[in-house]
Formats: sequence, structure tokens, C-alpha cells
Amino acid sequence: MIKTIRVMLLPNNKQKTKLFQYANTSRFAYNWALGREQENYKTDGKFISDCDLRKEFTQLKKTDEYSWLNNISNNVTKQAIKDACEAYKRFFKGYSKFPNFKSRKHSIPSFYQDNVKIQFTGTHVKVEGFSSSKKKNKQKLNWIRLGEHGCIPTDCKYVNPRIKYDGINWYITVGIEDESHIGLPSNDGIGIDLGIKDLAICSDNNKYQNINKTQKVKKLEKRKRRLQRSISRRYENNKKGVSYCKTSNIVKSEKELLKINHRLTNIRQSYLHQITSEIIKREPSSKLCSCCGNIKKDLKLSDRIYRCKCGNVIDRDYQAALNLKRYGENVIKQSVA
Repeated sequence: MIKTIRVMLLPNNKQKTKLFQYANTSRFAYNWALGREQENYKTDGKFISDCDLRKEFTQLKKTDEYSWLNNISNNVTKQAIKDACEAYKRFFKGYSKFPNFKSRKHSIPSFYQDNVKIQFTGTHVKVEGFSSSKKKNKQKLNWIRLGEHGCIPTDCKYVNPRIKYDGINWYITVGIEDESHIGLPSNDGIGIDLGIKDLAICSDNNKYQNINKTQKVKKLEKRKRRLQRSISRRYENNKKGVSYCKTSNIVKSEKELLKINHRLTNIRQSYLHQITSEIIKREPSSKLCSCCGNIKKDLKLSDRIYRCKCGNVIDRDYQAALNLKRYGENVIKQSVA
């Protein structure tokens, strides 16, 4: 099973410049390959393989006009050409719509990194080709600081590393091979109903409020609506004929709107992670008395000592271990029988 991990990057100014250069070059290679495919299809009605396109692109880099392409890692343009050919194939197979050229203004800046040459430490990631110098002080340009430490393992194979820009921050997304552990459940499970008034109501009588109805989210949503109306009015005031003129103030307001959208998304995702983690980390086995089998439904996480009506007084974690051991023994007996 492939597990995908996404971590924010913290590049310095020089690294940001390089990241944008790589993303723009990737977009150029993608559009070039797509244009060659369309041009060839109109004349010969045939498909050019990505291998042939990469050879043609290598010859293109030898010309004076496109010599700037030699400053970018070869794997970035190679994968962009592969992506364009794959998108073109998927269209003719009926899997997707006809691929469009990537726009400088509207497309998401992104590029590929070689899965063999990319390196991770607990705090940094090494991007290929930022600096070709062997000097230590210049080699530092290749190492970009990670926003979260220790999230990506350093001793495994990586799948399809991609670096993307969301309008505010740069992120790296990488897949790793993860062994799936399928085992028998150690408890009776729990029922969860998703609602409108409340986010979720569990079968153990726990309720979780809707995050969208909190004052914090309501204030951000109100601020977002006001900013949207303000931007719309500015566009109308700066309209020249049929087209709209984007001023520097509009650009600032749009960036502020993007930050609000990101903050709302982060608040909602964080809340969902907290709720799911809380539900998963509960210990239903600790609510079951190891002596009489009675279930104490009102047992709280703060109650570290389990006290039962039958007189059983025991540490809740130790009791959970006893119950799980008994459960495992019963499973083994049933499998043998």
C-alpha cells in the first residue's frame, strides 16, 4: 500500500526563486510537448511517444534560444513531457477531457523530483540541481527546511515526489510504501452518525459540535464575504470596456482572501483530525470489568482507577490489557476449533 505524506516547505528567498523557475520550466515543457502532439496529429494523424519527444527536447536545449533550459534539472522537464503524453493518451482512450495548455496565471505551479535522487533528513529535503557547486556553503541551497520535523521517513523508497505552490506556501507531496496491518478488532466498535446540527453523534452518547457554528469560524466567514464583495466592486470600478483591470490593491486583497480561505480550511481539517483521533484513542476495553463483565459507560479518560459495583478496584490500563489478553485467547480457541 502507498501512503501519501504532504509537508509544508520553508524555503529562503533564493530557494523560492529556484522553485518558481523549476515550476515555470515544467509548465513550458508540458505545453511544448502538448503542442507538438497536436501539431503532429493534424499533419500525420499519429501519436509521438514520450521517448521521441524527450530526444527532440534534448536537441532543443542545445540551441542558443533555449539554452536557459540547461540550468534546470533534466528530470523536471522529462516528467513534464511524460505527463503531457499521458494526458493526451487518456483523452483518446476516453478517460478524461482534452488536455488544455497550462496557463501562467491560472495553473498551479508544480514540478516533479526524481524519486531516486531526492533525499530527506528529519528537518530538510534535498532538491536536485539547485546548486551544482561542490562547495559546502553553496550546497546548502539544495537543502530546503521542512515545516514539520520527522514526518517523512529517511530509510524507504519514495514514489512520485511532487512540489506544489498553493498561492501562499510551497508543499512537497511524496508517497511511501506502507505495510497494511489487518487484524481482528479488540472491541465491539462504535456507531457514528453525521448530522447538520452536530458534526457527529456516537453510539456511546458522545456529541461533537459543528465547527462551522462556532464564533471563530463565523467571524472568518463574515470577513471573507466582505472581502469578496470589496474585490468585486473594485473590479467593476476598474473595468475598461469588456475587460477588467487588476490593480495592485486588488492583488493585495486577493492574497488576503486566499489567506482567509487557507485559514478556514486548516481550522476545519485540524478539528476533524482532533475528533477522529479522540474517537480512535478511546479504550472501550477498559470500560469492561475483568471480574464480572459489567460495562461502565460513564468512565472518563481522567478516571485512571476502575471501580466496579462488584468490588473490583484496578488500574484501568492494566484492566484493558487483561481484557485484550482474554479476547486474544478466545480468538485463538475459536480458530483452533
